[in-house]
Amino acid sequence: MSNAPYKAPSVVLPNEIGEIIDLKNFRPYPIVLFFYPRDNTSGCTKEAKDFTENLKLFGRANVSVFGVSKDSIESHKKFIKKQELAISLLSDQDGTVCEDFGVWKEKSMYGKTYMGIERSTFIIDGTGLIVKEWRKVKVAGHVNEVLQEIEKI
Repeated sequence: MSNAPYKAPSVVLPNEIGEIIDLKNFRPYPIVLFFYPRDNTSGCTKEAKDFTENLKLFGRANVSVFGVSKDSIESHKKFIKKQELAISLLSDQDGTVCEDFGVWKEKSMYGKTYMGIERSTFIIDGTGLIVKEWRKVKVAGHVNEVLQEIEKI
């Protein structure tokens, strides 16, 4: 991946209710797209709740927020209900969008290597360009950083 700004890959994925979401349809408004490893894990839950708690602030800036993981539509639906999330979650079960954004990476934990989603966030402007990206996101304070960037757009 090159440095921003650059053209965002196409994103056409089902959300938690099975509706197909094509991010092109949200233009000319910006989008925050965050990739996370798994539903109902501690870091992912905290991140999703942080985005939910700040959704009004994103909305005031006409910014839509979507989370993406390889979890199923059913898993997303349960995650949203259990955690009372207000954001929409997109299911990338075959991993194509994760690959396109370069977030499907080799990771390691306890000495074992495996493939997984590297927690990453992208701001896509109203023309379809990625204007800011965060890789290897640390959850604490991240949503505030994203909001600060949104204010610059």
